[in-house]
Amino acid sequence: MSTIYDVLRRPLVTEKSNYQLSKLHQYAFEVADDATRTLVKDAVETLFKVTVLRVNIINTPRKLSRRGRSRRIGIRKSGFKKAIVTLAPDDRIPFFEGVE
Repeated sequence: MSTIYDVLRRPLVTEKSNYQLSKLHQYAFEVADDATRTLVKDAVETLFKVTVLRVNIINTPRKLSRRGRSRRIGIRKSGFKKAIVTLAPDDRIPFFEGVE
């Protein structure tokens, strides 16, 4: 990991992450493959100026999908590492505000 700005790749916006955002104060991010809990915590706290209570990291498996007319061609979607960050109840990340 070269800098703290390379840890977070993109936010994950799904129905489940919207529920976690509104009810549990949890935000989901795709992170670098070699990111640790402390790196993710430091990155979120410095980039968004919030207080992080907890970080959970999940390695999502790669998936096989079928393409083509005969459905015999298999294409693999690569897996990624996901971090779920729990913030203090009074903190919010303004980047996610329009998604709710």
